[in-house]
Amino acid sequence: MNLSFDNQIGSNYNSASQKIRVISESWLKKQGYCPSCGSNLLQYPNNKASKDFYCNNCTEDFELKSKNSNFVNKITDGAYSTMINSLRSSSRSNFFLLSYDKNTSSVKELCIIPKHFFIPNIIEKRKPLADNARRKGWVGCNILLTSIPHSGKIFYVRKSIIEDKSDVLKNWSKTLFLRDKSLEKSKGWLFDIMNCIDKIGIKDFTLNDVYRFENMLKELHPENNFIKDKIRQQLQVLRDKGYLKFTNRGNYSII
Repeated sequence: MNLSFDNQIGSNYNSASQKIRVISESWLKKQGYCPSCGSNLLQYPNNKASKDFYCNNCTEDFELKSKNSNFVNKITDGAYSTMINSLRSSSRSNFFLLSYDKNTSSVKELCIIPKHFFIPNIIEKRKPLADNARRKGWVGCNILLTSIPHSGKIFYVRKSIIEDKSDVLKNWSKTLFLRDKSLEKSKGWLFDIMNCIDKIGIKDFTLNDVYRFENMLKELHPENNFIKDKIRQQLQVLRDKGYLKFTNRGNYSII
């Protein structure tokens, strides 16, 4: 994978945003690959809404967002109502996030957020545009990256270091269980527990380590009076789906 951009591709555009769009899309088409099967990416026509690339082998769709700094807390996206409606559709896209160094014209980071990590909990509704705005009353949204578990951010390139393709494919397959429709209503809880595990910060942890987040989880789910029971239930789901394993009573390990 070559991390350098071909700036000549954008030479016919006057707008900086148009330039980086065509340059970054050209780079991803040449250097990227499908995280599901490893095949080359194909590009949609420019007028395809919210879809930039697709895999002809496994039919995954992808949208690319590029930025000249790292994606940290949130991503500004389109209309809130459109985003919420798209969450109900199995045809929604996976998100490529590409950050680049403007001075060196090269990729610093590239990661993908699988579409099964997009739930209403991670979508923030923005304030309506002011009355003097051209699209007054229009309501946009932000995607809250901090609400997505670490396993929902799969890196191809991190700090200008290229990750092994085999690791990308492995990390993608690790969370495909979240596409199980039977889990749709419980994803919020699952993600909260996965985020707690991320905060623990070690591969091997105990049930008591997760119990330390009881108060935080109570704030997130004030209607639930049995937080510890819910923690154990969600850990059981993550074990059954191959995300965790029990090493012995009260002890867990991330697979």
